[in-house]
Amino acid sequence: MQISGAMYKELLDRLSDGVYFVDRNRQILYWNEGGTRLTGYKPEEMVGRYCHENTLCHVDSRGRELCHSECPLSACMRDGKPREAELFLMHKMGRRVPVNVRVQPVREADGTIVGAIEIFSDNSAQIEAKRKAEAMERLAFYDPVTHCPNRRFLEMSLNTAQVEFQAHHDPFGVLVFDLDGFKDVNDTFGHATGDRALQEVAKTLIGALRSGDVVGRWGGDEFLAIVYNVNEAVLDSLANRCAMLVGETSFRDDDGNRQRISVSVGAALVEPGEESCKLVERADRRMYSRKRQLRAQQLV
Repeated sequence: MQISGAMYKELLDRLSDGVYFVDRNRQILYWNEGGTRLTGYKPEEMVGRYCHENTLCHVDSRGRELCHSECPLSACMRDGKPREAELFLMHKMGRRVPVNVRVQPVREADGTIVGAIEIFSDNSAQIEAKRKAEAMERLAFYDPVTHCPNRRFLEMSLNTAQVEFQAHHDPFGVLVFDLDGFKDVNDTFGHATGDRALQEVAKTLIGALRSGDVVGRWGGDEFLAIVYNVNEAVLDSLANRCAMLVGETSFRDDDGNRQRISVSVGAALVEPGEESCKLVERADRRMYSRKRQLRAQQLV
């Protein structure tokens, strides 16, 4: 049986992974439906563009942009060696999506490299998070705006973590997030746009943290994450990663323009004999201390 080009396309479009081909100039020649599901960009929006136009804004876990420096596609076509990396791309709606990227060279029959293929897959716990969200909605543990856990669920999770810490000394910490200047977002663009900003931040935080951690809306423009099995260094590293990725996140206003947003974060590791409410208060104080420092720097 011979497989036609149309059949190849149908097979590739059925993949849950994103797939695209580029030529030696890094012009996109093909973009599958999996790429649309993961990024929001349709084939007609991507085919013919160049990946170095930075539409997807690939960054690594340290926030370094890769399209003009350490591009896996360019490196693969240069030396013919496959590449694999864990990166964050920019969804069309503005959020950061964690992806696992695999790159292979495309060769002619004589071995000449004529392009490359990139396959990227969702590297987050978003599918599991969706399943949990559906269960939490039934149990009134679901925030209807951000589609993530609400304060009631977070408080119950904190109490459970506290009991485990007292019984088995399983360490955990909390991260408190407060969006910078969020009142101005609501005042300038309206509450509907403000809700979209909250949704993109929530999705970014879910992707930035580990699959076993819990993050939800604490109230208003505040989020809280419960981070398990960590020490001070890991907790601070996760806090910095979350702040960096939210800073790389954007939302669209009613005119379709991208607006950037940032977040202040406070981290605290549980201490023996400490109640969960006191733990959150410590993280909250550190968050507001950092927010004041940022405002002071902006005034200089």
